[in-house]
Amino acid sequence: MQIIEQQFEDIRNIILLHRTRALQNVNEESLLTSWQIGQIVSFRLKTNEWGSKVVTQLAEYLRAKDPSLKGYSRRNIYNMVMFYEAYSSPEFAEQVNSLTLPQIAKTAFAHNAPALIVQPETAQIGGVIVQPETAQLPNLLLMTTFTNHVEILNRCKTTQQRIFYILYSYKERLKKQELLRCIANDTFSSFMGDKKNFSTGLLATYPEATSVFKDRAFVDFLNLPQKHSEKQLHNGILDHIKQFVLELGKDFLFVDSEYPLQVGGSTFKVDLLFYHRGLQCLVALELKTGHFKPEYIGQLEFYLEALDRDVKRSNENPSIGILLCQSADHSVVEYAMSRSMSPTMVAEYHRQLIPKEIMQRSLDEFCAFSFDKKRK
Repeated sequence: MQIIEQQFEDIRNIILLHRTRALQNVNEESLLTSWQIGQIVSFRLKTNEWGSKVVTQLAEYLRAKDPSLKGYSRRNIYNMVMFYEAYSSPEFAEQVNSLTLPQIAKTAFAHNAPALIVQPETAQIGGVIVQPETAQLPNLLLMTTFTNHVEILNRCKTTQQRIFYILYSYKERLKKQELLRCIANDTFSSFMGDKKNFSTGLLATYPEATSVFKDRAFVDFLNLPQKHSEKQLHNGILDHIKQFVLELGKDFLFVDSEYPLQVGGSTFKVDLLFYHRGLQCLVALELKTGHFKPEYIGQLEFYLEALDRDVKRSNENPSIGILLCQSADHSVVEYAMSRSMSPTMVAEYHRQLIPKEIMQRSLDEFCAFSFDKKRK
């Protein structure tokens, strides 16, 4: 039965491959259209050949000539101008190639990706002679949709953030609302920490784990009171499991709640058990509503041993344990993780989103530290 299911899965993968390619071709043509329109309109606005009124007239002309054309309102034409101007500059290409991309791509996108910058050539469109630096659409931009690009451009101020969310949108196949939540939750900073909350064993067994697991999760959708029990947290997650899985990452598949492990004459229960498709392993999630304590790791390691001995299949990789707690002293976490050879990590959950000004300040400090360190 297992062999025939694998054969069925091979056929399903062929279908998904060609469906993905078809969608990518549609997306590429859409982005090229937006890029070229933005390029022409930007040039005519900057040379004062056109004014704002002419852009309005262009939108009305397109609508009158062909009512079937959608997405070419005055506002969206200006979005195309923004799209072109933001990503056509030599400064953007320089940051992508020399600093930002190697750093962000390693963290956010550990798997295979297309070449991210095309080799430029001189081009002429609509009478506009384009300089070599801006002649072609960077392939990096093909990794998500124009709708997502507009949200990224409007909500992210730094090149580092923008590149991260382009890559993350591609990796997690994010739709607009999913992307908006990731930006609001500052997923960028969640992935860009120093990863001292990862055990030595996790980093050794899964080097790509830093691009898979966040160091904090936002559970505002659970509407938890200030003081809440582990049962309230547990039940809230079960009631909103789809949103919680999205918060963790789309490769997580929910297996069971309070999964029983029989060891000797005793039964132990894993709070939440998941399976990760990308890493092909079981992921045990333990919930703690209080402050992190080092002894929690011992309990989690025990669960992982039981899972690997009695539950894990021969074709699966070693199980991973995540301790999700309300708060943690990061120095205590680092000490607890440094000698742990089991694949474990500690993450924090927050009931409410951190204010945007605090997130931005933290992001600026992180970027400044990272860039100074790289230059040295």
